[in-house]
Amino acid sequence: MDTKIDKRVRAQQFRERLNRALGERGMSQSALARQTGVDRSTISQLLTDDGARLPNAHVVGSCASALGVSADWLLSLSDRPESAAELLASSMSVTEAPRALVDERIFEWHREAAGYKIRHVPAALPDLLKTRALLEWEYAPHLGRTADQAIGASEDRLSLMRQAQSDYEIAMPLYELESFANACGYYEGLPLDIRLEQLDHFERLCTQLYPRLRIYLFDAKRLFASPVTIFGPLLCVFYAGSHYMAFRDRERIETFTNHFDQLIREADLTARQLPERLRAWKTGIRD
Repeated sequence: MDTKIDKRVRAQQFRERLNRALGERGMSQSALARQTGVDRSTISQLLTDDGARLPNAHVVGSCASALGVSADWLLSLSDRPESAAELLASSMSVTEAPRALVDERIFEWHREAAGYKIRHVPAALPDLLKTRALLEWEYAPHLGRTADQAIGASEDRLSLMRQAQSDYEIAMPLYELESFANACGYYEGLPLDIRLEQLDHFERLCTQLYPRLRIYLFDAKRLFASPVTIFGPLLCVFYAGSHYMAFRDRERIETFTNHFDQLIREADLTARQLPERLRAWKTGIRD
């Protein structure tokens, strides 16, 4: 906001905001005086004096702390009354990330962002596009006897997410699909029939859902990205293993959106080229 305000106007705004905060807090002038260590007469003067003078920094800070607002807001340097700690808490949150498929938190974020473009860098292959056979191979050891129920519930949620009027852009390293096709690394021991079915499924979805679904593969030797999902202009969520880190402030969302867009611009395989590469992998795949 523009901070070039006449001293008299700023002093008037200070009085108005101090009165407003006092009323919203339900605090008396005497209580404010006790909490700030300032004489009650001084508090009364702050609230009623029509002069151009502002109190010193100590008094402003004490009043802000007692009333649970920011000193910048009292001085008209900010339009947000929340303190810096409150602003940080509202702009970033950390929540548990269970070893599961589409958990309730992820589902809520997708519903909140319905209609916005969703940009996604998955930790492995995107759950949204996996076959049931691959989901069972990957998650059953962690879900135990509840695997079938959990996968069934996740399939319903994945279906709803696909039906939401959101465009999906997915960027992932080229080696992830190469490792999958060749059953290397994380995918060691994955049966041939599951890999072939999954590659068929990928190709079908990439073709049928284009342009609403666009998948790009980048060279991890040149580019790097942590697992992240950016839900339009609303928030970006990093997957940090056992927890999600969610940011809602515009500056961070724009920063990570720009980084994601760089992955797309410099991708080795574009969304149009991917189906052909998937067919080539299927031709060369072996047990």
